[in-house]
Amino acid sequence: QVQLVQSGGGLVQPGGSLRLSCAFSGDTADYYTIGWFRQAPAREREGVACISSSDGSTSYSDSVKGRFTISKDNAKKTVFLQMSSLEPEDTAVYYCAASIIDGVLDEAHYDFWGQGTQVTVSS
Repeated sequence: QVQLVQSGGGLVQPGGSLRLSCAFSGDTADYYTIGWFRQAPAREREGVACISSSDGSTSYSDSVKGRFTISKDNAKKTVFLQMSSLEPEDTAVYYCAASIIDGVLDEAHYDFWGQGTQVTVSS
């Protein structure tokens, strides 16, 4: 079992920045890839970024590449999603999740999910 607790999010103006945090715990949590997903109203959930448990390599969706950065603090057992140059299209509920499959950004392979946090980009 892996437990995920999210923090961060909120309202930000276009062009602004936000950082999301995902604290993970559990006996085997260190072996899981952690990913970030988002779901906007009336849209399917999409993968945003993930970070590998084995080598720390990262993957991003094309829609956020160059604007979002995923990182991991192993000592604090926390994964961060730094979001910059935010656009109204980034408005969504953001979820972190854990997958035993290394480096994958496909929600079908994610077994454990955080509670979700709202990010709203609006002037």
